[in-house]
Amino acid sequence: MPFPFCAALLSQGKQRKGRQMANDPLFIIAMIGCLVVAGILIWGIGTFSVGSDDNGKKSNKIMQYRIIAQFVAVVLIVGYVWLRQRGGN
Repeated sequence: MPFPFCAALLSQGKQRKGRQMANDPLFIIAMIGCLVVAGILIWGIGTFSVGSDDNGKKSNKIMQYRIIAQFVAVVLIVGYVWLRQRGGN
């Protein structure tokens, strides 16, 4: 799985009892973060495939955006798990 943190988030949700994760705003925000990272990754790989010199520079910049988005997604996921383990609603 290319996004192990997203998989961990989903598996952590299966362990929760009596509450629908789809209604949890923190879960939704964390999953949106994962989807943004996946979208940027696909966009960057697509730009790599074109092959001109300009696109190489553009692809590297897109991958820098992916690193930033991935950091934000990881912070959201860790924050979500931390809050939920502390008993936050």
